[in-house]
This record gives sequence, structure tokens and C-alpha cells, in this order.
Amino acid sequence: MVSILKMNFEEKRKRLVESLKDRGILTKLEVIRAMLIVPRHKFVPKDAESSAYMDSPLSIGLGQTISAPHMNAMMCEYLELSEGEKVLEIGTGSGYHAALCAELVAPENSQNPGHVFTIERHEGLVKNARDSLKKTGNMNKVTVIHGDGTLGYPKEAPYDKILVTAASPSKIPVPLRDQLKEGGILCIPAGSKSFAQNLYIIKKHGENFDSKKITGVRFVPLIGKYGFES
Repeated sequence: MVSILKMNFEEKRKRLVESLKDRGILTKLEVIRAMLIVPRHKFVPKDAESSAYMDSPLSIGLGQTISAPHMNAMMCEYLELSEGEKVLEIGTGSGYHAALCAELVAPENSQNPGHVFTIERHEGLVKNARDSLKKTGNMNKVTVIHGDGTLGYPKEAPYDKILVTAASPSKIPVPLRDQLKEGGILCIPAGSKSFAQNLYIIKKHGENFDSKKITGVRFVPLIGKYGFES
């Protein structure tokens, strides 16, 4: 029974990836590889496993969601993640997106492994994400921190890339601006607390930040000192 379920999950994952490729969302070989490797069903609640490879967000409790796979793929591609890079993620959630990033910056047998630092404000989700990352062999590539993600994580700054998985009222919260490396890329949804949000890709050049609006999105709000009030 277990082996049959495993085959079913693997087949569903392959079909999802093929669908994202056909729609022109997945184009980069390294992102395709990461999405084929990371088992999304191990990052969702048990009762949602059968829906893990549908291209839709799913509830993970505490009013939070795991993003739809097309959004994970899109953000990974726009971030231009490379082996050896240091990544900061704001909003760990299930840990799935951190695992995808880890596969891109620290692939197996890497001679120059990077690392992902990810911050989550809900302590229950921190525990769940750590458990899922451990089960999938990613704990040595990802550090999960409990705290206010809007403050960033200055201890390990600067970062090559910063990924924000909740909608901010500002395109660039001040701490994240300061913790992004010269030439680095920030991917962030920003806008209102509930509606009228857009996904932005922002590149840092000295004191200047080049911003590009990608598409309209809908994310849970970014809560914290430099985000929305809870």
C-alpha cells in the first residue's frame, strides 16, 4: 500500500510539473529539477495529502496557507537562485518553499552549498516546518527561526536573495532593504491587507532599487513591526 501511494504521489508530481511547463510557468531546468525532487505532500496536513499536487493553495492551519505550486515556481524563477547563495525567506509557512530554494542553492553533492534562513512568526508552524524539512532531508540546508520576519535576520546578512511569502504594505520594508546584498534580488508581494496586491521583483544597485511589477496576487498579510498590525 505504501509503495502504491508513493508511486501515485510521484506520478502526480510529474504531471503537475509537466502542466506548469506547458503553461510556460516553469522554464528553467534547475527549478524543474527542484520541483520534481521536493515532495509537496510531505509539507501539507495529512488530510490534505491527496490534494498536494493540485495547482492551488492549501490551508496549513493558523490562518496560513501553502502557496499554489505555480506561484512557488514563478517566485523561484524570478529570484534567479544559484548554487552557493545565501537566501532569506520571510514567512516559512509549511517549509515547502524553503525546501525548493534549498535544492537550488545547495543541491546534492554541491561543492559550494548555499543556505536558506527562513523566519516564521507562528511557533506551531515553526515546529511543523522543521519536522517536514527533517523528514525530507533538508534540515542541514535550512535554518528555521521563530520571530518577526519584517525585521529580517541581521545576524547572517547580507543575503544574495530575499523571498517574502506574505503581502507587505511596502514594496521594501527597511530591514530587508538594508540586508539585501549589492546586486541582490528581492521578491515580494505588496499592496493592501486583503486585496489589490502585486508581486514585485526588486534589484539592488547601490542606493537604488529597480522595481518590476510582475502580476496581481493574493497572499496572507505580512504581520510585524514593518508590516501590517495583527
